[in-house]
Amino acid sequence: MKIDAHQHFWRHDPAIHTWMDEKMQLLRQDFLPAQLLPLLQAEGINGCVAVQADSSRRENDFLLGLAADHPWILGVVGWVDLQSDQLESQLDQFCQHSKAVGVRHIVQDEPDDRFLDGVAFRRGVKSLPARNLTFDLLIYERQLPAAIDFVRALPAVPMVLDHIAKPKIADGQLDPWAENLKELARSPHLMCKLSGIVTEANWLQWTPADLAPYLETAIEAFGPERLMLGSDWPVCCLAAEYSQVKSLVEPFLQPLSWTERSAIEGGNASRFYQLKGPQQVDEG
Repeated sequence: MKIDAHQHFWRHDPAIHTWMDEKMQLLRQDFLPAQLLPLLQAEGINGCVAVQADSSRRENDFLLGLAADHPWILGVVGWVDLQSDQLESQLDQFCQHSKAVGVRHIVQDEPDDRFLDGVAFRRGVKSLPARNLTFDLLIYERQLPAAIDFVRALPAVPMVLDHIAKPKIADGQLDPWAENLKELARSPHLMCKLSGIVTEANWLQWTPADLAPYLETAIEAFGPERLMLGSDWPVCCLAAEYSQVKSLVEPFLQPLSWTERSAIEGGNASRFYQLKGPQQVDEG
């Protein structure tokens, strides 16, 4: 089963989606399952994981509602306040839904680059495995040193790194991102999504050669058994079409065995998020 392990849905609301600045005018509209479905079908992808784009519990209700109506939305990575005294009740509500598979906090937006050191935050993340939930780690490359310490400190929490930690591709800067990513990958319970890469490049002038060193580094650091593919649709549309995002990774998968390729294309995501669902994308 081929899975898009990272994409988003929203009904655009400027009061909610404040992160969409003037450069992201394209994203200031609704993006819903009816728009994604034909893209998945065209690429032979069987299902997807919907990831939160708004840090609120209403986002959970919205995404889980879509997943209930569309069987090919195989899982939802939602949001809870991991530092809250009411965390347990928030998790109780979220986990009522069978497609609630993980939690994400938008760490990249935290002003403190050492936010991941927080005692309350770590305690909240540490509570997730008891609910069969995973944690999506969303950071910028400057936050990698804190992420290395954070991931090492929580070896029992299944984690996945989103967007290969957003290296400075547009600036052509490989280090210190590359060395820090390799160090981060030493933690065996951490996986990595090959996602969100094209939007870290120059949106209008990137070439596959610009992205190659970053893909090569991530693939070498994590290996086929800890990688998964994600489109980051519709955010990817700022720089590339859905089909382009998928085709960018193809050359790097060709040398792999069938087993390794199948793992990256869907098996790892299915195992990590404990996904269950249809064997084909079909609204009928």
